[in-house]
Amino acid sequence: MSSEPRTRGHGRLLTGAAWAILLLALWLWGREATEGPSAGAPATGDVAAAGRPPGRALPPPHRPLPGAPPSALTIRTLGLHAPVEGHGLTPQGAVEPPPYQRPGAVAWYRDGTRPGSRGAAVLVGHVDTERAPAVFYDLGSLRRGDTVSIDRADGSTADFTVEEVSVVAKDRFDPVRVYGPHHRDRAELRLITCGGEYDRDRHSYRANVVVSAYLTGSGRH
Repeated sequence: MSSEPRTRGHGRLLTGAAWAILLLALWLWGREATEGPSAGAPATGDVAAAGRPPGRALPPPHRPLPGAPPSALTIRTLGLHAPVEGHGLTPQGAVEPPPYQRPGAVAWYRDGTRPGSRGAAVLVGHVDTERAPAVFYDLGSLRRGDTVSIDRADGSTADFTVEEVSVVAKDRFDPVRVYGPHHRDRAELRLITCGGEYDRDRHSYRANVVVSAYLTGSGRH
């Protein structure tokens, strides 16, 4: 991991111990430890809400869709359209992110929830590489009410509305709160990348940007 200066205080995707935390969260899903606090509750301690301006009404949730794997991610407010790759685990037991040779790709944990289905689907992406910004460089600029669209392999599009953008400290990471669905019967989405300050001694970043969204519409692509 390079320790060269990073732009805008961002850095590389979850690595090492941070990936282990993600795996713990995925294990908790399998145990059905899924219902966390409401996304509308005040953030405390290790979670700082960045995209929750008060008073903005959000649309009602759409009923969950039949299962279908994702193929592409679109966030029009960021000018982002990216391929989504299904990834499993590395031989070391970590979730395999897209290689740095494909910094514009997004990884979906293929053994977890499919985007649009009941539960919380997780997509992760690099914030930058050693040379340039990557797919989730501007993820932290999303705001409550923005739309995230997922093209799915069955020809459908799942549209999600952002309800919260949080910065979560890695040293006080609560996987149930971050990865568990906020409401048991909804189809939800998590978009995750690195954020916070870069720790040059540890060659890692002190927080993660976590975008929480829920299904509010569906169409065809």
